[in-house]
Amino acid sequence: MDNTIERPAVEHYRYSVEWSATDGEFVATIAEFPSLSWLAATQIDALRGLEYVVTSVIDDMLESGEEVPEPLADRTYSGRVNLRVDPAIHRKLAAEALRHGTSLNAYAARLLDQ
Repeated sequence: MDNTIERPAVEHYRYSVEWSATDGEFVATIAEFPSLSWLAATQIDALRGLEYVVTSVIDDMLESGEEVPEPLADRTYSGRVNLRVDPAIHRKLAAEALRHGTSLNAYAARLLDQ
């Protein structure tokens, strides 16, 4: 049995770079590692700095045998979402779906897609 852990592609992760008025710099963040960020004077430098940190963190995680988060872009989804709501909301959605001549699932999916 092969126990080799595959290294995820760092560029497949979901990065975001935005201006931080508080810091007076751009801050890069990453969805799969919410505790990591990087500040820099330019958007590109913020992204490059965070990619460097993420690479180092992944190296450390692999070395210690920790599970590395899979990039959102590489994950597969079943399309199934289980959602619990108040019974009154359930009733209202079911009535609206009926009024639109569709199933509750189709109606909810349309609302979620908006």
